[in-house]
Amino acid sequence: MLRLTDFIIDCPDTMRLAAFYAAVTGRPVREGSDGDWAGIRFGEIELAFIRVTDYRAPQWPDGGHPKQFHLDFEVDDIETEQARVLALGATLAQDFLSPEGYGWRVYTDPVGHPFCLCRNRGVTWTDQGPVWPEPA
Repeated sequence: MLRLTDFIIDCPDTMRLAAFYAAVTGRPVREGSDGDWAGIRFGEIELAFIRVTDYRAPQWPDGGHPKQFHLDFEVDDIETEQARVLALGATLAQDFLSPEGYGWRVYTDPVGHPFCLCRNRGVTWTDQGPVWPEPA
């Protein structure tokens, strides 16, 4: 049996980054978290943060300092969520939102990891690319 249990993110300060993502997701930092390891539970999977002494932040989209991973968060109201994550310490990096309001925006967390706020509900993904829902 194979079961995904953790998604681990390198960072220079585990508690600071765990607090950021706890605020973004509305989930608490796991009891027992400390300066070496911190976690946030999502059912059976934990988003975890491990301290790396010589941490080098990704410089998205610079391939010389690759992102290595990113998180996507589906949202209903991208403007409201953008204001919230910016107030928590995120930085807007790039906007891929269509005039109809579908797509995503790329942000970086306080230590440089990219993540996206996405508004893709109702989108059909085809071999030719996304097919956006008709405007209401």
